[in-house]
Amino acid sequence: MAFVFKFPDVGEGIHEGRVVEWLVVEGQTVAEDEPLLKVETDKAVVELPSPKAGVVLRLHVAADATIEVGDALIAIGEAGEDLPDDVADADMAQSVDGEAVAAAVAAVQEPEDEDASRPPRRPLATPRTRALARRLGIDLATVDGSGSGGRITDEDVEREALALQENKVACAEPASLMSPRASSGDVEEAPEAVEVVHPFHGTVETGPDGDVERVPITHLRKRIAEAMRASKQMAAHVTHVDEADVTDLLAHHRAGKAMIEERHGVRFTLLPFFIKALITALKDHPIFNAMVDEERDEIILKRFYNIGIAVDAPEGLIVPVLKNADQKDMITIAREVADLAERARSRQLALPELRGSTCTITNLGPLGGVFATPILNPPELAILGLHAIKERPAVVNGEIAIRDQMYLSVSFDHRYIDGADAARFMSDIVRMVSNPNLLTVRL
Repeated sequence: MAFVFKFPDVGEGIHEGRVVEWLVVEGQTVAEDEPLLKVETDKAVVELPSPKAGVVLRLHVAADATIEVGDALIAIGEAGEDLPDDVADADMAQSVDGEAVAAAVAAVQEPEDEDASRPPRRPLATPRTRALARRLGIDLATVDGSGSGGRITDEDVEREALALQENKVACAEPASLMSPRASSGDVEEAPEAVEVVHPFHGTVETGPDGDVERVPITHLRKRIAEAMRASKQMAAHVTHVDEADVTDLLAHHRAGKAMIEERHGVRFTLLPFFIKALITALKDHPIFNAMVDEERDEIILKRFYNIGIAVDAPEGLIVPVLKNADQKDMITIAREVADLAERARSRQLALPELRGSTCTITNLGPLGGVFATPILNPPELAILGLHAIKERPAVVNGEIAIRDQMYLSVSFDHRYIDGADAARFMSDIVRMVSNPNLLTVRL
């Protein structure tokens, strides 16, 4: 009897998803762990691997269809094998269009005879291994798989990365657009503008007052809306704003930026300094690195520091997580943040990379404005906002001087954090970013 693969329970309260793309077609032979389809769940697009080898007998849902945990996705077995009774007579109105399947088959099926015109087969690897390869800059097509059926394992990727390092082959790092922007041109070049084209493509209708366009709300936007509404309903939001003089920080950053970028091949922005300052403040004020267990009436103070990094992606806000940030130096932080941001925008993050944040940082500086009041990222109790760096007159030692200054804001849950706590928390962050010597002392 054929095996029916159903949408699995991936945890974290995820109950539904959307089929983004089928990677196989009916009649195609698939190997174990070969990717079958891409599914959008919450803020990630993940590839679901095949749990067994066989022939694709039936695709039970179409691309763009909404699916729930337990829904039948695909039947795999031997060619001509019967489907299980509970799915054999299922309504196939949502099946993939026959002509589209035929075209896809022609495009992806391998020819019977082996010749030079046959396209290379997609390397066999799990989504986790693919994510690891992307982080390490490894092309899976160049890796020999040691797993079952030639599947590439994490160890294979790490072995290849080590070989490249030993041979001093440098892997280019994606540029980060997460740095606060200084107003002075000689301080730091403003990052290249990224055109964020939102998927607003709908149906035009003519109404009594003129034409309107009806745009379907995407699965991602629905999840964002639900999370924002839940955050506002659950927490008592308050925002505290402070101002920092970052003239010395900019000078400190400028002094080492060129050398670091040349030696380590990573775009070194200001963001790692602010992440380090945030972590130091979280250690001194643990309530800002906490969550609440309301069922047990307990505050859970977390002794690890996973920093969420808000990324403006084309389809909506995505918050990948920099894991164990307190254990990483600034160069490593710069490299990993750049990688997370790049893959967030291309929707290539794995679900574990979107989970487990303890406090979030959002950088609105490159977009302009004075300051903002970010919404909490549940179940966190605080979120730090970075805003534009601008030259402003300030009193220094009794004299008026032009200084590079910026606003910082922290939004927090006033049910568990008092305003005085927020003031002390922000005062410490301001003190560290205003005097980078204090910051480096605590590293």
